[in-house]
Amino acid sequence: MDKKNALRAGALAAGTTLMMLLMSSPALALTRDDGDDPGTGLSVVETLGLYVLAPIALFVVIAGLIMVLDRSHPDHRVTSPNTKAKAARQKAGAKA
Repeated sequence: MDKKNALRAGALAAGTTLMMLLMSSPALALTRDDGDDPGTGLSVVETLGLYVLAPIALFVVIAGLIMVLDRSHPDHRVTSPNTKAKAARQKAGAKA
């Protein structure tokens, strides 16, 4: 029974994909619409800069600002289990 359902689901997925491919003809992309005024295309360098380098640079800037402007108290930072207890013991040992 499971094979039958899997076969049915596969046939449905394949049929749907085939119909979508047949209905979306790339030839329609060559027909200009009224008011269509495409600009000049981007070069490879411009495309990589816009869609690869710019997001990476934005991520680095945001992460850097977060790290530089972090004003949280060091005792409140969670680094690993039991670090607060260890730090408290070290402080108590240093004072004594």
